[in-house]
Formats: sequence, C-alpha cells, structure tokens
Amino acid sequence: MQNKFSEVADIKEKLEKIRKPEKKLPLKIQLIITAVIMLLGGALGVMQKWLDSTDFNELPMILQRLDIVNYFGRLAVWILLATVISVYSTTPLRASVNTFSFFVSMLAGYYIYCNFVAGFLPVSYMMMWAAIAAASFFGAYVCWYAKGGGIPAILISAAVAGALFSQAFCITQGFYVYHVMEIFTWLAGVIVLRRKIKEFAALMGASLVFAAVIQLVMPHWG
Repeated sequence: MQNKFSEVADIKEKLEKIRKPEKKLPLKIQLIITAVIMLLGGALGVMQKWLDSTDFNELPMILQRLDIVNYFGRLAVWILLATVISVYSTTPLRASVNTFSFFVSMLAGYYIYCNFVAGFLPVSYMMMWAAIAAASFFGAYVCWYAKGGGIPAILISAAVAGALFSQAFCITQGFYVYHVMEIFTWLAGVIVLRRKIKEFAALMGASLVFAAVIQLVMPHWG
C-alpha cells in the first residue's frame, strides 16, 4: 500500500513539474463558473440546431458568405472552445468537469430543440456526439497541461494546434483551404497556446506533423 501511495506521489510530482494547479477557488465560485459554461453550451447547442433548421437563403448575407451553418457542424470550433475552457481552468480536474459540462449542455440544447421544435431525434448522430462528450472529460484533463512548461506541454499544444490546422487546410493532397472560418479558428487556437519564441517555433513545427498524420490516417477529417 505504501508503494502505491509513493507511486501516486511521484506521478503527481512529475505532473506538477509540467504545470502546477492554481489555488482552489471557493466552491460557490466554482459552481457559478460551471453553471455559466453550461448556459453557454446550451445556448450554442440551440443556436447550432436553429442554424441547421433555417433555410440557407433566409440567413443574413454575411452568415451565408461565412458558411456559418457548416462551420458549427464541423469540429474545429468545438475543439477551440474545449481548449479554451480546459487551459483556463484552475486545475486539470476542473478542466475535465467544465469541459464535460459544456458538451453535455450543448448536446442537451441541440437535441431538445431537435425533439420539441424540429420534431425529430437523430439517435445515431446523438450517440456519436455523446461519445465525444464522454471523451472530452479525459481529453480536457490532458489538455490542461498544454499551458505548462517542457516538452510534454509543447507536444500537447502541438496536437491541439495540429488538429485545428488540419481542419483549416489540406496539406496531404496539394494545399488548399477547407473553410475560411477555420483559418481564424486555428489562429485563435495558436494565440491561446502561445509561448516563448523557441518553444513556439517547436510547437508550430510539431503541429504540422500532427496535422499531416491526422489527414493521412483520417483522409475525410477536413
């Protein structure tokens, strides 16, 4: 038993060398933050389904030009939002709770609108997003360390930036833009994950490798 406690302590010490959790906020503040995140998620879920259900020609011209319907139906914006929620949480556990709460509320808003307003419920699609929401709990825990120091933090940041880049640009079958809005999403992610110049250069280089691997393994990802 003592050995197990020692192993846990060693793991905790190593993780804190990457990024040390901040001082815990009072429980009331934590609950308020999570509640706000859930409200945001629910609102975005309803908005996404409203956009899906609205005739494209009825949308304002600027939203048509930005292809906003397809933008919210793709992964980049959700990866960015999950990253922001994760890295700006005070601890990795709070990152997991906040990110998971965001996705659960987003899905609740989306599918409540589907069922009670649009009049249908796409169960298979819902199950896919439910799996993504469940995975976000563990992914957010890891992602929290992206704002830390050292090689592990750089690699985590590069994986996130690479995923965003792979949604914005094709680099394995020529070079072209998938979606203009996702260029700005990638840039926003790069800003969130910014660090010192040498580390940033390493991050950007590694992110291109991650992006290429993603597109090779999942050619229909973009």
